[in-house]
Amino acid sequence: MEIDGKTRVVGIVADPIAHVRTPQLFNAAMARQGHNAVCVPLHVAPPQLPALLAGLAGCQNLAGLVVTIPHKEAVVAHCGELTPAARLVGAANVLRWDGARGHWLGGNLDGDGFVAGLRQQGHGLAGKRVLLLGAGGAGKAIAYAVGRERPAELVLYNRSMARAEEALARIAPALPGVAMRGGAADARGFDVVINATALGLHDDDPAPLPLETLRPGMLVCEAVMRDTALLAAACACGAQAHAGQHMLDGQLMAMADFFNLSLGA
Repeated sequence: MEIDGKTRVVGIVADPIAHVRTPQLFNAAMARQGHNAVCVPLHVAPPQLPALLAGLAGCQNLAGLVVTIPHKEAVVAHCGELTPAARLVGAANVLRWDGARGHWLGGNLDGDGFVAGLRQQGHGLAGKRVLLLGAGGAGKAIAYAVGRERPAELVLYNRSMARAEEALARIAPALPGVAMRGGAADARGFDVVINATALGLHDDDPAPLPLETLRPGMLVCEAVMRDTALLAAACACGAQAHAGQHMLDGQLMAMADFFNLSLGA
């Protein structure tokens, strides 16, 4: 694709950023559809986030921002408006500047993208026992989307269990009739395990749960956009491994729509 003065720009904001795959996949989709738009990485540490958002508000060819670790919850304070999903979970992973109202609009596509990625790979969650690791911005969005699929039970673990309980208190009222509770990082007895923590971003990260608790036949899912020790252990024990890229694949169409850059049919 050729970048020119009419190119619409999407930034992805992260810290660290070397692991992100959004630019490659988003740009390939744009090129296939003949759209003049490009996604570029923006490495921004938390102290610089307010200045970045204030400065980019004046960039008229900016279609929007994709937001990832560790900024998904922090950006909410800088939004003048949130979509229902972003407001419910208290986190946003896409931002669009609303010039007419003079504020950022924040949305959250993580949960719907994760479930869409599962469906694209032939996996369903209805009637399954699901263990979700992580109650941060992505974890809460995934928990809400998983709950809407009517699992037999959704168990949420977080290193700070108070944070897990807070997430459940926020989400559970929107999911009446769904069995949800906090629990341990132990995969035994579950049909599906989902890692929505940041563990796996670095080669020396510990696994998000004891790997010996994985069992053949279960579905082990990553939100981290790289090969991880968790996925390797899942394959080694005969479980099904579901890579983090599938969550991004499931979001691409919704991201383009949010940025008013339709990818077409």
